[in-house]
Amino acid sequence: MVVSVVLPSSVSSVLTSASLVGFSGSRSSVPSVAASVAELVASHVAWESAAGCHVPILVGCAAGVDRFFRGYFPSAQVFSVSGSSRGALAARSVSFVSALASSGGVLVSFPSSPCPVGLLPSSSGSRAFSGFGSGSWASLAFAVGRGVQCFVFAPFGVPTGWGFSPCGDGWFSFTPCGSQLGLF
Repeated sequence: MVVSVVLPSSVSSVLTSASLVGFSGSRSSVPSVAASVAELVASHVAWESAAGCHVPILVGCAAGVDRFFRGYFPSAQVFSVSGSSRGALAARSVSFVSALASSGGVLVSFPSSPCPVGLLPSSSGSRAFSGFGSGSWASLAFAVGRGVQCFVFAPFGVPTGWGFSPCGDGWFSFTPCGSQLGLF
């Protein structure tokens, strides 16, 4: 039985009005709160579909969080790795974040550990994915650098200086300049 968790209102209000949502995170673990996020977004997608609209879901091809959301949203656009090098993984993630940035999407991320020291937001994919060892945080660094609205579930905290604001219950948000969170 899946127990639904009430999400912070700032998270739920944006996700229920988003026209494009991308999910990323750990390859090894999926936090239980991911199910509540999936249920919320699925209800929004169903409502939009009934109204004749389409809310695209973007996700990667990895295990863990990616696999969880691919299972929940079988019609999601999946960004796959071409090749087997680390560079191929980074290229997949750069394409994923670039698609969110060009379409005004929202990134929801579930990293499994704190951000590596020294990783900073960047609008350059090669800078964000420069060997710090965490694809989840590198994707977030690139998304923040590109001005993508982001939510991250990180009960261990987020890096200072990235522009994240606490939402409560382990959630943090990044809203780029010129954007505003829905209040109602």
